[in-house]
Amino acid sequence: MLFAIILALTFISGLFLPWWFAVLIALVVAYFVRTTGSAFWSGFAGVGLAWLAFSLLKSLPNNNVLATRMATLFHLPHWLYLLLVTVVIGGLLGGFAALTGKLVRKAVERPQSA
Repeated sequence: MLFAIILALTFISGLFLPWWFAVLIALVVAYFVRTTGSAFWSGFAGVGLAWLAFSLLKSLPNNNVLATRMATLFHLPHWLYLLLVTVVIGGLLGGFAALTGKLVRKAVERPQSA
């Protein structure tokens, strides 16, 4: 559930908001949505897949011209490596943000009495 919400909101917000809103979305969603799974991996996969989709939507229509030039600038052998770096950076940002949201909720909620 957490993964799907982060993925959808990150993708929608990416259409008209700056890139760093993905971090805020992952943090806030992980704070409010309780999950039994790992918040880090949900945030990592949600933001990483959203950034992968955006990268491909921007790169494929122009035959990867800009991605190829940027890969050359960073001394990468192929533009797909640049795509991989983008996904990993986005995933780490989303994963740590989601983990932070879950841990903040855990720190501020009151312990339940017996």
